[in-house]
Amino acid sequence: MKVVLFCGGAGMRLRGYADDIPKPMVQIGSRPILWHLMKYYAYFGHKDFILCLGHKGNAIKDYFLHYDESVSNDFIWSQGGKKIHFLNRDIDDWTITFVETGANASIGGRLKAVEPHLEGEEIFLANYGDGLSDLPLPTMLDTFRQSKAVASLLLVQPTASFDLVNTSEGMVTGICELTRSDIWINGGFFALRNEIFDYIHPGDELVREPFQRLIDQKALLAYKYTGFWQCMDTFKDKQRLDELNHKAAPWKIWEQMTAGLPTESITISASA
Repeated sequence: MKVVLFCGGAGMRLRGYADDIPKPMVQIGSRPILWHLMKYYAYFGHKDFILCLGHKGNAIKDYFLHYDESVSNDFIWSQGGKKIHFLNRDIDDWTITFVETGANASIGGRLKAVEPHLEGEEIFLANYGDGLSDLPLPTMLDTFRQSKAVASLLLVQPTASFDLVNTSEGMVTGICELTRSDIWINGGFFALRNEIFDYIHPGDELVREPFQRLIDQKALLAYKYTGFWQCMDTFKDKQRLDELNHKAAPWKIWEQMTAGLPTESITISASA
């Protein structure tokens, strides 16, 4: 099943980290958040990716064209560097399609731009490219397959509480805490049937006009999840993900599920 990742965001609220790179390339630990997300999908067997490029898309192309396995994999270096023995590999079985979808395109426009690359795909996955979760993806997909919905979106609860302020004639009449248990928000993980393209008009944002058309036809499915989810919209969000990455990162299910299993060994001989 193909995975569409929206990678055109500028990361305006991450100034200092996303000035020269697109938002999905902001690093969590030694790898960009985009890599963490792709590893998540690959763990479930979804290794065919379509990257919708936009703002500074060349940075993403360059990253994969010059991908360094040694950053996140153990290896044995010998013969003065002529022989490198990797104890495991990251992405050698991935397929990545890079598509320029416009610097200022909407999410709906970016998705529409990659429609030719999804021909024949009855169901495909999509993601904003800036959030991580330990969502049990097969369960979400099974629920979607059993429905007649055209699209399914992940609903999560925000990671912080807010003060709800009531006013009347310019004066505050009351303040109460709006806790995370009170509201559900779009988590940015989608499962879509190919019919979604029939609902996207030029200039549409995916979750605005197209999803409203689906709502009118009762064709939009919600999947609520109360487990780990964290977006990376602000510097504080990035700090939290960095802290978790150094401890026990909940989204790294590929490490948790394979702990204790033997690793794959690959030897690469460098040319003299």
